[in-house]
Amino acid sequence: MSTETGAVTGSETTRIHNIGYRSYDGPRLGRGYARRSLYSQSLRGSFGLGRSVKSKVLPMLLFGVMCLVALIIVAVAMAAPDATKLVIKYTDFAIYLQAVIGLFIASQAPQSVSRDLRFKSVPLYFSRPIERADYVVAKYAAMASALFILTVAPLLVMYVGALLAKFDFADQTKWFGQGVASVAVLSVLFAGLGLVVAALTPRRGFGVAAVIAVLTISYGAVSTVQAIAWETGSAGAVQWLGLFSPITLIGGVQTAFLGATSAFPGGEGPGTGAGVVYLIVVLALVAGSYAVLMRRYRRVGL
Repeated sequence: MSTETGAVTGSETTRIHNIGYRSYDGPRLGRGYARRSLYSQSLRGSFGLGRSVKSKVLPMLLFGVMCLVALIIVAVAMAAPDATKLVIKYTDFAIYLQAVIGLFIASQAPQSVSRDLRFKSVPLYFSRPIERADYVVAKYAAMASALFILTVAPLLVMYVGALLAKFDFADQTKWFGQGVASVAVLSVLFAGLGLVVAALTPRRGFGVAAVIAVLTISYGAVSTVQAIAWETGSAGAVQWLGLFSPITLIGGVQTAFLGATSAFPGGEGPGTGAGVVYLIVVLALVAGSYAVLMRRYRRVGL
């Protein structure tokens, strides 16, 4: 407890004021707790939890769209009398719904990092015990987790529906596992790219437009060029053009290693050899995204 002493003007009397300061003697939760708290807060914020009602509308709507499409797929399979499998593969689901996934990351990556930059609150995070690496890891992990929840939930709906329809358990479990692996890779890649783009500007609107351009418009551009290459007889170039778009990168990896059907023109995706190149590029982009974020927040903290 501390005291304050001051002389009163016009009087010889000295007064002592008790202002009630007390030292903290509770537990020191430390750096790990701060990192987990930042992760939890960022993950909840990606779905609007703990924020205003307005902030919940878009992420919950997109989550609902993903699950609704999965329910429709299950309903179609159950209605078909001789169906033995779902009409869409688990590995194809995220490719077909890539526009919804792109909109989710475009809306939520900027809210995760742009507000901290805009209001210049980032240096406050870097006071002890949390460090720059903790901030980057927590934000990256939270965004990847949010994307994984968004993409794996409809796959789970499809899997449960397939089992209720009495489709082959072994086949469905194998294909479901391949789908989960696919969306896990997609979540890590998209989270890194989305956060890097969003962290480059404190303006949320610019961040949204830039993320859409990187994730969605690039897919349309690459797909168009691939189609032109296929029609002009340059079939060998089709698989290598897929390296220049995040969603075609994921498509190439899952075609090569996860038994997915290729969405490339002609239906010929990369083989195992080219698939290794795709996987290396994905890993390089993930590592590069982390490195860029670390560099970005070193500069912000100065």
